[in-house]
Amino acid sequence: MIGKLAPGAASGPGGAESVFASFRPLIRAADGLTLGQVCVLTGLEPSTVQNWVKRGFVARPAGKKYRERQLARILLISALRDSLRIEQIGAMLACVNGSADDESDDIITEEELYDLLCRIVRLRDETPAGEADVAALVLSATADYRPPVPGAETRLRSALAVMVCAWFAGEYKREAERRLETLLDGGAAPGKTLQ
Repeated sequence: MIGKLAPGAASGPGGAESVFASFRPLIRAADGLTLGQVCVLTGLEPSTVQNWVKRGFVARPAGKKYRERQLARILLISALRDSLRIEQIGAMLACVNGSADDESDDIITEEELYDLLCRIVRLRDETPAGEADVAALVLSATADYRPPVPGAETRLRSALAVMVCAWFAGEYKREAERRLETLLDGGAAPGKTLQ
């Protein structure tokens, strides 16, 4: 259930409008998060986060502390990695905000991008039925977005459509794995229906 509240997080907020806002007090209280704290929040292994930093998918921590932008990017990658390769996620995020190390070309903050994904996931309790359904969810979530440059709105909406499809594909994968485990554990005897 926590994944529906905060995609990519192992623990997180309840019903806040801005999911990422609930992480800010933790980050600001300690002037950034340690790698261990990031791993507790995301459920990721330290080596995974370090690999993403080393490969340029996440900006290097300053003074071994991860700030808001870095945590948001880690959460986004974590939310999408069940269905997309890290290189695909990195390329998609680069289409939206360029380099992980450069904020000057961003069309939206990483935190806002993460919040948009969370908003869309919360809008829909089941997998979108098709392209029109995904488009409607994205349009609804981005209704207040004001693009800083021409074409930004189209890029953002296209990236969010990819993210939504990837998120729900990951949800299907996790459900299939859960059902397979039940089947292999003998939970699907002849005549028994899986719930």
